[in-house]
Amino acid sequence: MFKNIKIVDLTHSLLPGMATWDASCGFLAKVHHDYDQTGNAISFRVQHLSMHAGVGTHMDAPAHCFPKGKTIDEISVCDLFAPCTFIDVSSHCHEDLNVNVEHIKAWEKNHGTILERTIVIIRTGWDNFFSNAQRYRNDLKFPAVDKDAARYLLSKKILGLGIDTLSPDRPNEGYPVHKAFLSAGTYIIENVANASSLPPLGAHILALPLKIQGGTEAPLRLVGLMK
Repeated sequence: MFKNIKIVDLTHSLLPGMATWDASCGFLAKVHHDYDQTGNAISFRVQHLSMHAGVGTHMDAPAHCFPKGKTIDEISVCDLFAPCTFIDVSSHCHEDLNVNVEHIKAWEKNHGTILERTIVIIRTGWDNFFSNAQRYRNDLKFPAVDKDAARYLLSKKILGLGIDTLSPDRPNEGYPVHKAFLSAGTYIIENVANASSLPPLGAHILALPLKIQGGTEAPLRLVGLMK
């Protein structure tokens, strides 16, 4: 079934010092017990993780903004594997870029109407700065998605939206994309990596967050599969 399938990792590694929303150290892996401390026939390194739930490549569940929305563990696994619609607007990349309806309709003109139950991944090109936390965070000025584009995508009845920035919203604009998507029961994936490896159509996305009971956000391993 999976013969000749190419697998692409769309996930940034979690590491101290990476860009976070509040510029804090959002992730730390501390060695709790090291190899030379076991005294057993086999040695182990045991780590303790300290982190914000919404760091690195991660998923926002509807409950992130809405108390009655689905939490991470309540999202059906059937909604986490789906065909990918990949929209690349990186040729327009700048900190004030707003992905708008015209960008999406231009994609549809070339590739056809966005189908229901797909996962839309938008590449702005901002992921090129991820290794430079200050540049990537950029005082929370980065490419985003405008509210009309969000509504247009929701009208297609998609499963989720992914983007290669800290958020599809800038904080000074009132979070219209979060409000629209999460209120509709649709999830958001932030900090997508390596999206340039995806074709406009034909790939599938596997988005598997840590199954945290009551979780409103969770890190995930995001994978693209294609022939």
